[in-house]
Amino acid sequence: MPPSSDQSFLSRLRHADPDRFFCTLFAPTCKRELLAILYLFNNELARAREVASEPMLALIRLQWWREVVEGQRKKHDIATPLSNALEAGLLEAEDLEALIAAREAECDDIPDFPAFLAYARGTGGRLARIAGKCLGADSPEVEDLGTAYAISGILRASSYLARQNRSLLPADGTAPDILAAHAKKLLGVKPPRLALAAALPAAFARRDLARSHERNLWDRLAVLRAAFTGRV
Repeated sequence: MPPSSDQSFLSRLRHADPDRFFCTLFAPTCKRELLAILYLFNNELARAREVASEPMLALIRLQWWREVVEGQRKKHDIATPLSNALEAGLLEAEDLEALIAAREAECDDIPDFPAFLAYARGTGGRLARIAGKCLGADSPEVEDLGTAYAISGILRASSYLARQNRSLLPADGTAPDILAAHAKKLLGVKPPRLALAAALPAAFARRDLARSHERNLWDRLAVLRAAFTGRV
């Protein structure tokens, strides 16, 4: 699957989503471009609310992507290869539509703990499971690990979002410690070896949940260890 510009999808992913870029390097070479397209699509969904001045504009951006997934051809550096992957049967429209629907929760307050967990599972968890399917294994364990990574990411981003008067934490005041404890429980599963590259971001989550810090060499070494042992 050739890139749509001089810069490969994998190179673009390195800047858009460094964690998943690094983990994708542990996937078979023939699968990396597809995973990069999937993750870049997810990045576009994540940016919908970030770049919109109001929630309705974010919903319009998400609808634009829904139309792409439903089969409308649109000239765009990610939409075009995404359409190609869908038409080739490499990705399933139902999976991508679920990612879009889950992102709609960002356009309003997340009311409580159950809604928060549904959001984390529908975004990071579902994304990891789709990536696992791309690698040949449809795994609920990979979904759990992706959910844990999503929770840790939300906790890491909470201060940044607060400065923008936004929050993805439960509006009912559920303590971050409770969210972190739930994520740690999800880290107790072992993913199938075939889909390991899709689950590896959870190795970052394990360190993030233990202490707050900027990404460093030790984080990447933790991912490397997980890649060799098969456990995150």
